[in-house]
Order: sequence, then structure tokens, then C-alpha cells
Amino acid sequence: MVERADNGVTTRAGKPGALVGEGRRGIVVAGLAVAAAGVLSLHRAIPNSPGRIGSLVESFLPWVGVAVVLLVIVELVRRSGVALVALLLPVGVWVDSFGGLLLPSAGAGGRELVVVQHNVSDVNLDPAGTARALLAAGGDLVALQEVVVPAVGVYEDVLGAEYPHHVVHGTVGLWSRYPIRTDQVVDIRPRAFEAGWSRGLRAVVETPYGDVAAYVAHLPSVRLGAGELASSARDESARMLGDLVRGEEVRAVVLVGDLNGTVDDRGLEPLTSQLNVAERGFAFSFPAGLPVARIDQVLARSATVRHIRTLPATGSDHLPVAARVSFSPLPASGRPAA
Repeated sequence: MVERADNGVTTRAGKPGALVGEGRRGIVVAGLAVAAAGVLSLHRAIPNSPGRIGSLVESFLPWVGVAVVLLVIVELVRRSGVALVALLLPVGVWVDSFGGLLLPSAGAGGRELVVVQHNVSDVNLDPAGTARALLAAGGDLVALQEVVVPAVGVYEDVLGAEYPHHVVHGTVGLWSRYPIRTDQVVDIRPRAFEAGWSRGLRAVVETPYGDVAAYVAHLPSVRLGAGELASSARDESARMLGDLVRGEEVRAVVLVGDLNGTVDDRGLEPLTSQLNVAERGFAFSFPAGLPVARIDQVLARSATVRHIRTLPATGSDHLPVAARVSFSPLPASGRPAA
């Protein structure tokens, strides 16, 4: 049957016109698929000015996969071959970038520490309950941020039995099962911040696997505005911390803290370029009510962060995380590797 449209174009039973519309939609989806693959693979090419746009995209990079999955579902229903083939590209890039985080973790090794990290919140109404929740994780090291003066004694009392060694400097603290040989404040205060701002410490812990330089840090907050990320103070503090880690003489380093950024965020590159990140686990930790990003980190040098996971919610706006850190043996010479 032949039909004539109002514009004078002749189609057969309306089907060619429908196919044209279907093809156009398929091309649109294919274009979106290529764009998603580009964001995933070329995110470092996204400029960071104005508004730290690159860092903003990188903070939520894993969630691009959700958009891709939705497109795949739509195209499976519509059965658009061109679009489905195009969607294989971002799926492949996402799996290559983040798929390893979904794999099951290997069993516990013999040279391993469990490291617990938590921003406990300076307005936490139940510090004792928070401390008891952290005890249940069975960590070897527990790093805390926003430890305010009224709550310090509470954390000391509850954690003290399991963690007889601890240090607190400013608003950050470290509790340890093993002796802390030395400790000191580390200066990561941005130039524009007032004197007295203290959110970093370094402690040398005598573990069964040798000395470990443990850094606990709380980098400045990042503010998310209308299409921009205010992160200059965080980035400056990260550079200062990166310089300290680079000059660290102890071979094994564990850096733990609320870094106010994901490991994909280029603002943390002074740290992630020289420290190992978690091999397994997404462990989105913030905000506690609906976690969309992991800004609470456990990073390491001369050690591997095998797996990271979130712990049950406490009275904080962050979820605690626990990581398994596996240490490599000392070289035969007993001296740090170059």
C-alpha cells in the first residue's frame, strides 16, 4: 500500500519513515556512547578552568557507568543494532577503568595490617558509640579526623583497651595496636588559612613488618557550587602533603585520611602519583545518608592496598572505611628500595 504524506514524500505503509526516525535515534545514542567513552578515557584532557570542571567530572567518574547501563537497557528494548554496537565502547572503557574494583578480594596475607579511617564529625552526638563501632572492625591502626577537644577523652577511654598507643595533634589522631616510636605535627596549612589550623600528623609505628610511617591528614573542604568545584585550598594542601611523603625516609608509608577528593580527582595527583590506591572496592563514604563518592582514603607506598570497604554508619556524616594493607618484604640488603 502506498501513502502520500502532507509534504509530498511517498512512503510504503509508513515503514520507511519510521525506519528513518529509528536510525536517527540510534545515531544519537551512538553519539552519546562515544561521548561517554571519551569522558571515561580522556577525562584528564578536560580543562580544570574555569571552576575546576575537570576535577568535578573526575569526582563522579564511576557514575558514568550508570548512564551507560541505562542506555544499554533502552537499546535492548528498542533493538537498535548500531547503538548497541556503539555502546560496547564505553562499556569496555568502564570495565577497563573500574571493573577490577568489583572483583572479589584475595584472602588475607601474612604481612598485612587492617587500617580503619573515619572522619568522626565535630558535631557527632555519640562519640562513644562511634568508637565502639570502630572497635568492631578489628583494625590494627585507626585514624580519626575532626576529633574535637570535648570528645578526645571519650575516644581515648573506649579505644584505649584495644589500642594502647595513640597520638592526637590538632583535630587528627591515630590509635595503634603497635608502639608508636615518634610522632609530630605535619604542616599542610594553605597560606590563606589562619594560624592554628592543624590537620596533619606523622607517626612512625613499629609493626611486625618493620617501621611504617603513618600520615593522618584532613585536607581542606571542597565546595560544590553551580557547575563548579572550589578546591584550590585542598589542592594546595595536597601538594604540601605530597612533598612531605616524597621526602619520607621510612620505606613503608601509609597515608590515611579525609582527603576531600576521590583518587581519580587530579587535585590529589601529588599523592596518587606516588602512592598505591585500593585495588578492590568502591567504598563510597560520603555523604553517609546517600554515599556517592569515596573521599576517605587509605594510600600506601612499598605496600599494596588490597581491598577497601565501608563500615556501618555512625553519628558522623561520613561512613568509616576499612582497608587491608599488605606489605612487601624488605630487600635482601635490609635497606629501603630506591
